Amino acid sequence: MTALGKLFRTTVFKLSLVYLVIFAIGAGLVLMRVGMHVKELFDDQIDQTVDAEIQGLAEQYRQGGIRRLVASVERRANQPGSSLYLVTTFAGERIAGNVAQLPLGVLERPGLIETRYARMDGVVAEHRALARIFLLQGGFRLLVGRDLEDRETLRGVMLRAMLTSLGWLVLIGTAGGIFVAMRVLRRVDAMSASAQTIMSGDLSRRLPQSGSGDELDRLASSLNAMLERIGELMKGMQEVSDNIAHDLKTPLTRLRNGVEEALRHERSPAEYRASLDKVVEEADGLIRVFNALLMIARLESGAGQETMQDFDLAEVARDVAELYDAVAEEKGVTLTLDADGPLMMRGGRELIGQALANLVDNAIKYGAPEDGADREKIVKIMAQRRGARMELTVADHGPGVPAQDRARVLERFVRLEGSRSAPGSGLGLSLAMAVARLHQGALRLEDNEPGLRITLDLPAGRRP
Repeated sequence: MTALGKLFRTTVFKLSLVYLVIFAIGAGLVLMRVGMHVKELFDDQIDQTVDAEIQGLAEQYRQGGIRRLVASVERRANQPGSSLYLVTTFAGERIAGNVAQLPLGVLERPGLIETRYARMDGVVAEHRALARIFLLQGGFRLLVGRDLEDRETLRGVMLRAMLTSLGWLVLIGTAGGIFVAMRVLRRVDAMSASAQTIMSGDLSRRLPQSGSGDELDRLASSLNAMLERIGELMKGMQEVSDNIAHDLKTPLTRLRNGVEEALRHERSPAEYRASLDKVVEEADGLIRVFNALLMIARLESGAGQETMQDFDLAEVARDVAELYDAVAEEKGVTLTLDADGPLMMRGGRELIGQALANLVDNAIKYGAPEDGADREKIVKIMAQRRGARMELTVADHGPGVPAQDRARVLERFVRLEGSRSAPGSGLGLSLAMAVARLHQGALRLEDNEPGLRITLDLPAGRRP
């Protein structure tokens, strides 16, 4: 398609043409109304002038009869730029005046009329006049009128002005439409070129913006935000693929080695059973990892909205504390709870419970004080309302997480050096983060001085 063809097919150019046609029609109607108003005004002035002259000539007739009327008509008819005058008998025979001929039946029509007439100068041409016929005593008729040549000239001038104005309007409007369409087309072409680059694989490219804040800038801003999110998801998928390849290779290798070791030598049934138990344990660990990955993927895709309901957040905190009380006691950790209910909110009860369980499990496993630290092993669970927000907090007195690593530990399969010796997959915080995003909330990692303080910040949704 040629550049001109692309220009004419743009929505902006089509809208400009539509507005131009509408404006031209409106301007034409206005000018037509002005012309009609000028005609009416012109006719009213002629009517008033003719009435005044008829009254004067009728008075002349009453005072001096037909001779005085004829003399007055002849005097007025010979003046330059005079009106039209005609005095006839009752039978229509001309007595005096500057009108040579009228169409048949005109003298019998009462009131102000528009008619053709012939002048006394002998020029054969059709002229039009606006005249009034007055019946005098004795059967004489008096016609007084004005030639409409000036009105027709004015009408022609106005018609030419209207056509000229409409022509300029069309010309300027078309030029303006082409100019605006070209500017928009350049911006759209630039955005299309950027989109082609992005589709070719350069996900770091963004749609250009002019900085004017118009609708194209707002559209580009929204699309750039979408591209940013897509880039994050693509990066996450790549990291997940890399992490799965690295972090699942070890348990799969252990699983295979265990089976191979069991098959290499003859063993007793008890030893075979022990080997199979290890295989089942490794398989269960892999299943838990894949289940966690599937749940994170579902949450990030927006699934789980159907589970939203009203529930008591304090009750969820109590259930999780009760579930992990025995585990904490076995690890020598004191698990405390601060959740005064009811704390009613709207959300996914099971999802929030799972996220809180992950946080508590991490705190019990990794939140113990470092060797030689004279601190009690305490994990504290808190549930509280802050305005229109709900906060679930898990705090410990362990080594904590360095500030520079707090964003990184929220990614999948990320485990810091101090936690690699403990069992786990590095998906607990990622799952909690996905739950927070599903509820339009946030997951904050803060210094507990000493230790780590993790807060799940959620919108309440409703008041109790």
